[in-house]
Amino acid sequence: MPEFASPQTPIKVVVWGENRHEQVEQKVRDIYPQGMHTTIKEGIEENLGAGVSVTTATLDDPEHGLSEEVLADTDVLLWWGHAAHAEVSDEVVERVHRHVLAGMGLLVLHSGHWSKIFGKLMGTSCTLRWRSEQDRELVWTVNPSHPIAQGVPHPFIIPAQEMYGEFFDVPAPDELIFLSTFTGGEVFRSGMTYRRGFGKIFFFSPGDQDYPVYHQKEIRKVISNGVEWAKTVRPERADPVLLRYETEDFYNGRSYQGAMEN
Repeated sequence: MPEFASPQTPIKVVVWGENRHEQVEQKVRDIYPQGMHTTIKEGIEENLGAGVSVTTATLDDPEHGLSEEVLADTDVLLWWGHAAHAEVSDEVVERVHRHVLAGMGLLVLHSGHWSKIFGKLMGTSCTLRWRSEQDRELVWTVNPSHPIAQGVPHPFIIPAQEMYGEFFDVPAPDELIFLSTFTGGEVFRSGMTYRRGFGKIFFFSPGDQDYPVYHQKEIRKVISNGVEWAKTVRPERADPVLLRYETEDFYNGRSYQGAMEN
């Protein structure tokens, strides 16, 4: 049974997909007939079962499917975007950002590195090197004790994938979990974690739309582990606030006392 999940208290997950390639490219439709977001959803359910409740949302949904009500009821949000980053509403980005700082987990997948929300959270350009020539990717575990690495072979092979290479312009991660190498000798920090406010963020790079990466069992395991890890243990979702205290007034007005035992 997952550490933080049970049939009584499933992790509430939303898989957000841009869902544009699937609409206009037959090759992508052949690989992901119901959309990448659906395949990612199925992989999470396959691994975590009754421990999760997973829904999907897409760019073309009203408010991109990420209303205040949806986000308030979401423990972990997964984000896949690529061709239409600029079409994501700034208002929705601000909303997602606020919820991450308040404790919502966020998994940013593949080309989501250039999404508005990831750039806002990182504060850097998030640029990198890339090449799409069906490179073989080897994913090496460099932090084998991390929860996201549990049950993941070391290394595992992705037979065909887009190459992402350094330099990747992001802040130094809190934790580096996976490092990838490619056919041309390139290396890339492919699995990293960050904390922003009360929220936990996991960036995982494999998953280009032109390849069946999200059908691969190792990828589905990593993502599912990431969902478990990213769920906050805070007993409430609350925006960080500025509090004034008198000298030795340790408890009055205090709104959070640490993770509670159920």
